[in-house]
Amino acid sequence: MARFGALHHFITITRHRHKVIAHCFRAGIPWRGLMHDLSKYTPTEFSEGARYWQGTRSPNEKAREDVGYSAAWIHHRGRNRHHFEYWKDYNMTTHREEPVKMPLIFVMEMFCDRVAASKIYQGEKYTDRHPIEYFLRAKPTRIIHPETSDLLESWLVMLAERGEKETFKALRRIRRTRGKDLNY
Repeated sequence: MARFGALHHFITITRHRHKVIAHCFRAGIPWRGLMHDLSKYTPTEFSEGARYWQGTRSPNEKAREDVGYSAAWIHHRGRNRHHFEYWKDYNMTTHREEPVKMPLIFVMEMFCDRVAASKIYQGEKYTDRHPIEYFLRAKPTRIIHPETSDLLESWLVMLAERGEKETFKALRRIRRTRGKDLNY
């Protein structure tokens, strides 16, 4: 079964990555798409993903249920700047680790990632409302910089209300007008 899990996991992460690449091209950030989630093919992430692959949700969730944590997720979030969990640092005033505002380029990639993940896991049931609904379900417990959260939420709402064509057009406009400020 593990061998089939590995094959299915490989297909799932590759399909997801290809969707993110396409979305990043549409958003005007092609390099971020091409670099997206390459760590998922490393032994730390791939082996756990194959072991816990189910096809309807992240294998990380099943790993957490089974062993209490996901080694793949810990590895992944520490290497991929499009995850808000990456953006935490020690605050010299409060003496605590706190979320910091994400550079715009990575918020754009995060948007592309979330839309692609919704499409992969929802399949034929996907609608442009799904990414915002998923985002809002976890909002009360999410530890993310408020400005980053508000920006991502605004794009997810735009997607739900106006569709992909207008949302990606807006992202390309941001890319053109704020190109040097995106902080690669």
